[in-house]
Amino acid sequence: MRPVTLFTGQWADLPFEEVARLAGQWGYDGLEIACWGDHFDPWAAVEDPSYVAGRRAILEEHGLRVFAISNHLTGQAVCDDPIDERHRAILPARVWGDGEPEGVRQRAAEAMAVTARAAAALGVDTVVGFTGSSIWKTVAMFPPVPQSMVDAGYRDFADRWNPILDVFDEVGVRFAHEVHPSEIAYDYWTTVAALEAIGHRPAFGLNWDPSHFVWQDLDPVGFLWDFRDRIYHVDCKDAKRQVGNGRNGRMGSHLPWADPRRGWDFVSTGRGDVPWEACFRMLNTIGYDGPISVEWEDAGMDRLVGAPEALGFIRRLAFDPPEAAFDAAFSSNR
Repeated sequence: MRPVTLFTGQWADLPFEEVARLAGQWGYDGLEIACWGDHFDPWAAVEDPSYVAGRRAILEEHGLRVFAISNHLTGQAVCDDPIDERHRAILPARVWGDGEPEGVRQRAAEAMAVTARAAAALGVDTVVGFTGSSIWKTVAMFPPVPQSMVDAGYRDFADRWNPILDVFDEVGVRFAHEVHPSEIAYDYWTTVAALEAIGHRPAFGLNWDPSHFVWQDLDPVGFLWDFRDRIYHVDCKDAKRQVGNGRNGRMGSHLPWADPRRGWDFVSTGRGDVPWEACFRMLNTIGYDGPISVEWEDAGMDRLVGAPEALGFIRRLAFDPPEAAFDAAFSSNR
């Protein structure tokens, strides 16, 4: 049975040991550990062997395993333009430094390379995260965006991330980019373009989170099939579209998080518009046997109630395929 984990990013206000205690008490198999709060420090992991031993001791005390670490916040700064006060709010002080944009980008790139080494030290082979994007600012397409500017954005991504991915290759770790608005790959065709930009190198794959597809009116099931060789990790989060009244739109309208006027909202697993059964059937078909990680972002429900409920939902739905059917389906895809 595939392990079900809890992503700790939305719990970083709590000490790591407390999150581990809660997850173990609820029955999670493990954690997808965020590299912020006090949850996991990549620099400490590569500089001090006792640090990794301490993290593992906490996990073992609560009957948990770790399958991936996540460094979305630092990865965001590798390619972003502009770099501004939003980044200062999320970055470690040693990455932000004096705030000079290019210096921030370079230090963020160095930190992502350190994160690959930290993952290897912890004994996991997947780092989940964001890439940032120098061309997300052009997504509204006005003033008209010349193709040369778009092409330059993908070159910038490749130039900045290929050296990072070299380190991932060196230590035997993969990067799972979360396809997400504001990133270099945020939908179907930008994912195609991003993979082409780095020559489809195996170190770069995808973290599949269906919520970001649903609110863009994309097909999360078809995405799994078409990118089946790149699905390195799965985050389980739902989204509810709140459109159709002539006022709410997809772009969010600069309204506060979870404001019902935004046009969509993240909700607790199973209460939104993600076709979960079809998604899990497709995960079976493509042979994905990695962790299913709950990413809790439902602002309308107490997380202490919702997180164990989400675990129960996934346990019921993330069924294993009949062995014969799995073998037949998977062998036909090779």
